Amino acid sequence: MLKKCGVSAVFSVVVCLLLITQVIFSQPKLNKNNVKEVVAAMTLEEKAKLLVGMGMFFPGAPPLDPEDIKTPEKVPGAAGRTHAIPRLGIPSIVLSDGPAGVRINPTRPTDRRMYYATAFPVATLLASSWDLNLMRKVGSAFGNEAHEYGIDIILAPAMNIHRNPLGGRNFEYYSEDPLIAGKMAAAFVNGFQSQGVGTSIKHFAANNQEFNRMQSNTIVSQRALREIYLKGFEIAVKESSPWTVMSSYNLINGTYTAQNPELLTTILRKEWGYNGFVMTDWFAGNDIIAQMNAGNEVNMPGNPAYTNAIVEAVKNGKLDQKVLDKNVENVLKIIVQTPSFNNYKYTNQPDLKANAQVSREAAAEGMVLLKNENQTLPIKSGKKVSLFGNTSYELIAGGTGSGDVNKAYTVSIEEGLSKSGFEPNSELKSIYTKYIAEQKAKRPPTAPFMPKPMLKEMEADEKLITQQSNDSELAIITIGRDSGEFVDRKVENDFTLSTAEQKLIKEVTNIFHAKGKKVIVLLNIGGVIETASWKDIPDAILLAWQPGQEGGNAIADVLTGKVNPSGKLASTFPIKYEDVPSAKNFPGKELVGQKPLINSPLAGKPAEVVYEEGIFIGYRYYKTFNVKTSYEFGYGLSYSDFSYSDLKLSAKNFNKEITATVEITNIGKFAGKEAVQLYLSAPSASLPKPESELKAFAKTDLLQPGKSQVLTFKIKPENLASFDTTKSAWIAEKGNYQVKIGASSLNIKQTANFALKNDLVVEKVNNVLAPKVKLFQLLPKE
Repeated sequence: MLKKCGVSAVFSVVVCLLLITQVIFSQPKLNKNNVKEVVAAMTLEEKAKLLVGMGMFFPGAPPLDPEDIKTPEKVPGAAGRTHAIPRLGIPSIVLSDGPAGVRINPTRPTDRRMYYATAFPVATLLASSWDLNLMRKVGSAFGNEAHEYGIDIILAPAMNIHRNPLGGRNFEYYSEDPLIAGKMAAAFVNGFQSQGVGTSIKHFAANNQEFNRMQSNTIVSQRALREIYLKGFEIAVKESSPWTVMSSYNLINGTYTAQNPELLTTILRKEWGYNGFVMTDWFAGNDIIAQMNAGNEVNMPGNPAYTNAIVEAVKNGKLDQKVLDKNVENVLKIIVQTPSFNNYKYTNQPDLKANAQVSREAAAEGMVLLKNENQTLPIKSGKKVSLFGNTSYELIAGGTGSGDVNKAYTVSIEEGLSKSGFEPNSELKSIYTKYIAEQKAKRPPTAPFMPKPMLKEMEADEKLITQQSNDSELAIITIGRDSGEFVDRKVENDFTLSTAEQKLIKEVTNIFHAKGKKVIVLLNIGGVIETASWKDIPDAILLAWQPGQEGGNAIADVLTGKVNPSGKLASTFPIKYEDVPSAKNFPGKELVGQKPLINSPLAGKPAEVVYEEGIFIGYRYYKTFNVKTSYEFGYGLSYSDFSYSDLKLSAKNFNKEITATVEITNIGKFAGKEAVQLYLSAPSASLPKPESELKAFAKTDLLQPGKSQVLTFKIKPENLASFDTTKSAWIAEKGNYQVKIGASSLNIKQTANFALKNDLVVEKVNNVLAPKVKLFQLLPKE
């Protein structure tokens, strides 16, 4: 058409101009009803650009497109953005980190105001609440904040399984149990997306360590994948429809997750019915065309070379135009839902004060009371208290890396107790403040995103402790731990307490006890640590996790009884690290001499990790193999006591569904909540099974003393089924099933039985993701 414009005749020029005008005005503008029409109108280059992000600049990163460099960031500090195609009404959308809060730059060169975000409690704490209503509330507040900051999709929630307590990013993840992970993630997503902003559930899947994460091959059985490492994602997809899913860095059984059609198309889309789009983790994978063919629609943060590769692959037949168009269509279907597409006039002024209160409430609800001898807690405000431990004065609100948040403040434990009417010893505060400043000055600088080394715990001498025992009415010792991306934790002085920490607990307790005064230990940690060697020493232990920016206030709320603790463990605390079923093979091994899969200094080295424990992780292992623990899965104390009674099943024989009801009564002196857990023991004639598995849970309302509440649980066919690899099916075995209602995985209060008369094939699925090598699997003895 444009060549005709070269004709000199006036008539031809007029016709040409009319044709150009017609083309311009006939171009479709994207809306919710014309996605296919817009796809058809896009050029090949436009399609390729839509599926490749605009890049990210830092030393060592791939070069950026000069045009992208010129395009100003809508939200400075956001993790990534997609390309706009203005002629078709397709906006750029903004993606932001945020497992614990919106992660953006707090300052901008264009003005002097601060752009802070709320630091919510970490996922380990939120999961310990066992409260889905609370998760929706946190998600809603979080989503509103993202909305007001101009963000379209938050890169959260993170929901990988706590396979091993040394996982560097466990603080971002919920639990060792996929039901907890899936239900918590779904509740968060539903709350967040109710605000008109999208989520990205991550990291899909079996990404359970940081060790060489970009080149590590996870070798795992199909059954363990289906029952443990995929199940939480399945629950979240089916119950909350997240806008996006983020594929993980690692390989599964020899294939990168971002390049695996069996994972992303067969399972995610065909079996689970997923309708959003999939994006890579940042710089993940090594073959953009394989990603396109697998159903990984968007590569992030993007690289101009990938755009060119997609165009060339279509031209030379390595990428089918229909596959490309389907990927573009999936992305556009989400874009039309975004605030950017709908021209939302964001304010950059979220209600940080209100959201801080949500953070405080959530923090208190998820703290776990591990020990409370002789009713040491709650304590009345007004007491003089000696605060020992570095993190009594510098609370660790959350982990590092993409899970960090640029927040306006963090309330320390000392500050929170002071605001609640306590009198922390000022001399001891001065000593710790000086010590912390000196140690920070000596600490070597760390790279961006990397966790900073923990400060060595100050050693308090006997004279100082004795003086404090004379001046104060009780002592509080805080033990802190931090972790983050790129590096897994260590056993010595991380999972275990350091010599200085052990000595501090022993000496403070001995000296204060000699004066008839109590000692409380607070655990300001992101993941599981060793407690068995020292837990008998203090009078009380409160697991405060990493509780967000309002942590000091929330801790004071629990210590004073303003909030009755109702949190329970969503991951087991073992007696020693060697008891962990994955201890022998975590985090894996480097494959010395193997050619790198990714040529980048940031990508680590080729490695593999074998999940030899199979389905027997966490409490599934400890209960089945009779391994004692320090604190079992589901454990947590209250200032009150609760009775469990009148467990009833709706039928003695299973037929489609059984309803279980149980009455919970507060028989204590304090109003409180109880997290009630339903476990199921299944017959194991043809498949080895865990002793029991969590199949449902619920949290009561705030019950006043003497008040009761009846909780109802639905037991469905999928709750009975285990994955039979030989049949590629979820099968419920015939026989007797026992329902166990408990206050923890070990503290079972009520039991009842029902029968399944015949084997039941609950779901037939595809035979995919099989290991390429013979795999040893841990099995219980006959």
